[in-house]
Amino acid sequence: MKKSTKDAIEYAYHLVFLLCGVVSVACVLAICIYLIISGIPAIREIGLKDFLFGKVWSAGTNQFGILPFILTSTYGTAGALILGVPIGLFTAIYLAKLAPPKLAAVVHTCVELLAGIPSVVYGLVGMTFLVPLVQRTFKLSSGANLFSAVIVLTVMILPYVISVSETAMRAVPKEYEEASLALGATETETYFKVSLRAARSGVIAAIIQGTGRAVGEAMAIIMVSGNVPNIPSLFTSVRFLTTAIVSEMSYAAYGSLQRDALFSIGLILFLFILLINALLRMISEREKN
Repeated sequence: MKKSTKDAIEYAYHLVFLLCGVVSVACVLAICIYLIISGIPAIREIGLKDFLFGKVWSAGTNQFGILPFILTSTYGTAGALILGVPIGLFTAIYLAKLAPPKLAAVVHTCVELLAGIPSVVYGLVGMTFLVPLVQRTFKLSSGANLFSAVIVLTVMILPYVISVSETAMRAVPKEYEEASLALGATETETYFKVSLRAARSGVIAAIIQGTGRAVGEAMAIIMVSGNVPNIPSLFTSVRFLTTAIVSEMSYAAYGSLQRDALFSIGLILFLFILLINALLRMISEREKN
């Protein structure tokens, strides 16, 4: 093959890669612009303060305060991360460094299976088994509450935390661990103080993916949270930002303030995810320095 032909093929590949990158960025920008255009009118009419800090959501009285939804999403996501990240991280360390190859392969397959289960199945299992269990255990009038939602979210983010963290741990050069062991550190000290630190960028990426899954989940959560716009507490029925959109968008009248307010919730949710990702990235960059 002539050099000119090779150069032409190489140039064509570069153009394809560039086009893919441009399309990806364009999709993100299009979503941002659409959410801003659709979400700003309701915020302007309701008032930013009343919209963000109002405690009452009632279409009948045209009161659309989303503070209960914001707090519920924050508490639910934080609870899922507090429970899920340590479990997922310890599992990843075990699979990458300690587990026998055959057992690691079996566990890895199960983790991949968890990632492939549709969210509505998680919700169905939670509604059938978890919600009645929570109700009986804590002697509640209803087991559909924030606690049940946190448990379901924890299970749902585990595959992402485990898979990405395991890959990052396996990518750590063996020389780092061998040098640590040669200096007298134990295997546990080496894995936590050397390997984990070297893989921190991958671990943070795993946390970001888990956070995105927890914040953006709707179908499973609506089945176990009770879907009631209450100020959240652990054993009360609650409504998340995502479930507020899902539960009311189907019957909100086109052009109504209620429908516009639901788009505004989508804008707030989008900004919420961007803020969390930026915060985690900032932490990652600070760790590198």
